[in-house]
This record gives sequence, structure tokens and C-alpha cells, in this order.
Amino acid sequence: MRELVSNTGTHSVTLSIIIVNWNTRDLLAACLESVAAEIARMGEGEAETFVVDNASTDGSPEMVRERFPWVRLLESRQNLGFAAGNNLALQHARGESILLLNPDTIVTEGALVRLWQTLAAQPMAGITGAQLLNADGSLQVSTGVFPCLWSELPLINRRLSPLRGAFRVKTPHEETEVQSVDWVSGACLMIKRAVVEAIGPLDESFWLYTEETDWCYRARAAGWDVLLVPQARVYHLARAASGQRYVLTMLHFYQSKVRFVHKHYGARQASLLRAVLRMKAEIWRRQPGSSPLSRAYPDLSPADIRLAYEQLQHVLSLPLDLMLDARQP
Repeated sequence: MRELVSNTGTHSVTLSIIIVNWNTRDLLAACLESVAAEIARMGEGEAETFVVDNASTDGSPEMVRERFPWVRLLESRQNLGFAAGNNLALQHARGESILLLNPDTIVTEGALVRLWQTLAAQPMAGITGAQLLNADGSLQVSTGVFPCLWSELPLINRRLSPLRGAFRVKTPHEETEVQSVDWVSGACLMIKRAVVEAIGPLDESFWLYTEETDWCYRARAAGWDVLLVPQARVYHLARAASGQRYVLTMLHFYQSKVRFVHKHYGARQASLLRAVLRMKAEIWRRQPGSSPLSRAYPDLSPADIRLAYEQLQHVLSLPLDLMLDARQP
């Protein structure tokens, strides 16, 4: 795991923006255009932007060099994944706050300032997250509860839902209500530098998914709050990169849930969660039309979905240590 380099003795900036890219050239260009507009509003010298390219083959690095020379481009010869890619840029970041931003996002006017203002106004706020929007402007899931055995049981999860909306924090900026939540999406997540220095960088054992959830868990365990800022709105074209390899993406998604539970709650709960997920995979294999994979990728055929869940069942049937080691990109 990489260490965050201290900015003591160096010129700091207000915000370091980190974008990890893999073969999403055109979306990355649109994202950087929206970021450029936000940086201009913040003022010259207030922000720096990194793009970490994870061995793209679609001309992404060339596009960044040609069209966005103000971006600091870090090129990797291999696909490092989300956590390691962000950690690579964290070593160079000078910002008092650090923003993780997906390349398949469009930042709306004032969103970054709202995230930063909320973070700065609350002394114990360690992380803020944006309200994500689908392409049509509808709300996208931007927060959640920490993964555990109970959160995977639908009836209990539904009963917990009303409680999640009960936590509100007033900010002095525009009297905007924000929500105190377990975790916010890493598609647009801002964190204080002091928090990263206290809890460390992202855990690279999470190759894809749940790494930001683990970061939020560690921040909360250290006494910091995690806030959703509804007025900070960011369009997120979900699955732009992950859809290129949907089966592997799905495997990483569920493996990371088990990894999180194993790390924070122990092997017994991880094994129980794995058994629950295996049963759910069997249900979705038999009923592909009602499965999460069908909703995420509507163009997939029932046969493709059944095959994907068969592969998921196989991975979940491996011994726990082997399952957690199955993390090749």
C-alpha cells in the first residue's frame, strides 16, 4: 500500500482532483471540460488535476496531452484498478482536500465548491460526496450502508431505509441540508488531506469496488463524519468502463463485499455472507429477467446472464482465502 506524501514545506493548493481512466477517452474529455469550468470558478492556482491512465488502448493519454495540457498525466503500463490508480496520484497531490472523480462524470456548476464548503464548514466532516444523477437527470444511488450479512437480506434492508434519512446536518452555506451517511460513492468523493494522513490511502486489496466504502468506514472509525451534499450534483454515466467486461466486474463487486466483511467483521461473517450471496446468485440464475445484472445491462441475453451467475456461484464456492485472492484484472 502506498503512503501519502506530506505536503509540509511545499506549496499547497485548495483541491487536488484525481481521475482514474481506463479506455473511456470520449467520456474523459467531457469530464475534463466540466472540471475545467469548475476550476475557472475556483480561481487560478486553487486546484490541480491528475489523470491516471490505467494502460488504455483507445488513445486516452494522447487525447489528454493534446487537449488538456494543464492536466498532470500519470501513465501506468498495467491496469492498476481503482484504488491503486488513485493512490498513485495521491503520492503527488498537494491539495488540502482531495477529490476522487470518475471519468464518466459531468460536474454541474458549483458542485465542487459546495462539496468543499461543506467539508470546510464542519470541523469533524472528513468526507463529502455528491448526489449522482443518471443521464436523464433522475437520481442515482449515491450512498449506502456498510456491507454486512444483514444488509444483504432485503426485508431487513428495507426496514433500515427510513432510518437513513433521519440524519441531517445544517451547514452555514446556503442553509443546505446534508445527510450523515455510512459511505458515499467514489464516483465523486472529496476527502480532507488530514483524514488521509490519519487513516492512510485506499486499500489496494480492493481491486475494484468497495474501496471507497472501506475508506469511509476507516474515517468514521477514526471519528470523522461522512456527508452527502444533495446540492452538489454530478452526472454519472455508470458502467461506462465496467460494462466492457461485465462478468469480471460483477465478480469483483461481490468479492469486494465479502472482502470488506472479512476485513472488518471477521471470517465467520464473511463466510455467512458468501453463502447468502451464493443463494441469491442461484435465484438470479433461474430468474435472469429479475436479476441485478439484467437491470444494469439491459442488452444482455438471458443465456448470458445465466452464464454470468454460474461463474459467480463458482467463485463464491471457492475456499474463502482463494476467493479473496482471485483479483486479477
